[in-house]
Amino acid sequence: MSLDRPVTPNPYELLPAVPSFAVTSADVAEGQPLKDDQVYSGGNTSPQLSWEPGPEGTESYVVTCFDPDAPIVSGFWHWVAVDIPGDVTSLDTGAGGDDIYLPGGAFHVRNDFGTPNFGGAAPPEGDQVHRYYFVVHAVKEATLGVDGDVSPAVVGFNLAFKTLARGMVVGTYQH
Repeated sequence: MSLDRPVTPNPYELLPAVPSFAVTSADVAEGQPLKDDQVYSGGNTSPQLSWEPGPEGTESYVVTCFDPDAPIVSGFWHWVAVDIPGDVTSLDTGAGGDDIYLPGGAFHVRNDFGTPNFGGAAPPEGDQVHRYYFVVHAVKEATLGVDGDVSPAVVGFNLAFKTLARGMVVGTYQH
């Protein structure tokens, strides 16, 4: 069985358009392979992220990491951090390790590994290059209105109605 598949489009281009803002990282270079620290079998450590303040009206942020190239129709969620206070514009390396490393009342939602933290890149061996979208969503409410027991899909559904703007940095990985 070959794992070669056509490259899917940027999944965020399929959503209603919103303004964008810059997201940078000391650990992820745009379009470049992730460091071993961001790989599941390596350090399994969430990267440092910094972003410009969201537009006027931003009350909180949601940070996600999504792999649209996973060999399943729904893609694979590696990280979902919700209710990051609106005055925060960065997360340190390792902030995805546990809720205690997130600012304010922010918390993690289960990723597709089934754990409430960051889960590093883990594409099947021999598969195509995977893209990892580290996305910061500026939210117009102080809380997204979900709890830690919801799925990433529920977070995404709520973001569809509450996102003012989003920014991203995309890394890659191939096993």
